[in-house]
Amino acid sequence: MRNSTIQDRLGWEITPKLYETIRALWIKHSKAEDARDLQGLIDTLAPDCVYEIIPTGQRWDGHSGARQFYLSFLGAFPDVKFTMSDIVIGPQGVFEVTEMIGTHKGPWAGMAPTGKPVRLRIIIHFPWDPQAQRFAGERIYFDRAALAGRGNFSEVR
Repeated sequence: MRNSTIQDRLGWEITPKLYETIRALWIKHSKAEDARDLQGLIDTLAPDCVYEIIPTGQRWDGHSGARQFYLSFLGAFPDVKFTMSDIVIGPQGVFEVTEMIGTHKGPWAGMAPTGKPVRLRIIIHFPWDPQAQRFAGERIYFDRAALAGRGNFSEVR
């Protein structure tokens, strides 16, 4: 997966079985996150997974890194909820567009907690690892300029 080029990935064929495998694993991942089931989340990931917050450049490697990411994220937003508005599933993985809503109670993405409500539209890419038959991590995108323009992470509406 790591050494594949975009041309390689574009050549990956989707079959009904592969589509259903990726879709079912994404559902398992989402349910585990909603239930705060850390092991359930890790079970959906390849051993060499990578978690990245693209706007901040932060990165966590492997299952231990994924655990650190989730402990930090769920500690920062213990009441976090996601409202999905779009999803694309293919042989390269899953793209999800969602609104994150929660209370900023702990440090996250280099920002100190404010105790205020947060509402932020994010895009999450779950790259697919065909050898592991698991996700190769997550790449999380959000508009950092919107954060900076408001002057406070928790004021994003």
